[in-house]
Amino acid sequence: MAYKTIRYEVEDGIATLTLSRPEKMNSFTTGMLSEMLDALDRVDADDDVRALIVTGDGRAFCAGADISNGAGEFLTDGEESVRNADGSFNYSSPAARDGGGRLTLRLYELKKPVIAAVNGAAVGVGSTMLLPMDVRIASESARFGFVFAKRGIVPEAASSWFLPRVVGISQAARWCYSGRVFDAAEALSGGLVQSVVPQDELIPTARAIAQEFADQTAPVSIALTRQMLWKGLGMSHPMEAHRVDSRAILSRSLSEDANEGVNAFLEKRPADFPMKVSTDMPDFYPWSQEPEYD
Repeated sequence: MAYKTIRYEVEDGIATLTLSRPEKMNSFTTGMLSEMLDALDRVDADDDVRALIVTGDGRAFCAGADISNGAGEFLTDGEESVRNADGSFNYSSPAARDGGGRLTLRLYELKKPVIAAVNGAAVGVGSTMLLPMDVRIASESARFGFVFAKRGIVPEAASSWFLPRVVGISQAARWCYSGRVFDAAEALSGGLVQSVVPQDELIPTARAIAQEFADQTAPVSIALTRQMLWKGLGMSHPMEAHRVDSRAILSRSLSEDANEGVNAFLEKRPADFPMKVSTDMPDFYPWSQEPEYD
């Protein structure tokens, strides 16, 4: 895919996905959704990529959905695609599926760690797309807003599931009910971001975190760990986690990676893990299937 709304670069095992519509403050469109989904597929397919950084071009991260032509732009096949024969709306139509949710669900399933480097305004979907990313850091000029109630709509991108799990139900409710825009300091105190840094330190900080994830770690172990942590948020009892843990520990203990990791430790040398995410995930993965959208 030739990208028009994003940039995708890989350097030293770290992929950087940059939202790039700076003249529109990187506002989100169906085209951007398609390009981001394609880039995420590339991240998972490329064994040389160990971590992903997502950031924005110019003074914004993402100023929300591009509503310059009305909300109908997000119905890929047009408004008629979600109408019944009698003219009423079919709210269960696959054509009515929220694009932001398609993005966050893909991020949720990603096998590589994701770091959000929020360089400026992150409003609406610009905030909700951050939620399934593993680490969120912000520049001092970043601003956030779950502004949906002020636009007469509701939170999207599966954020009613993600946001309370990231920041707690009370903080999620306060931000969503008010719909106000808040600064990076409040995002930090509320648990939405893990750190706030000067603008010129944002990408170097993100790359340093990504390098921590990539250095001396087994890619398959990281992929399994990411899925264990995120999928664990939806488990109803710790026994469910215990079942997954037990299978993962057994398969990893018997793997070439474990043999290499132990030998490298005993020999006091850097490990060179041989197994690949693209070909060597254990046969019990995935242990849960994404439900159908219906």
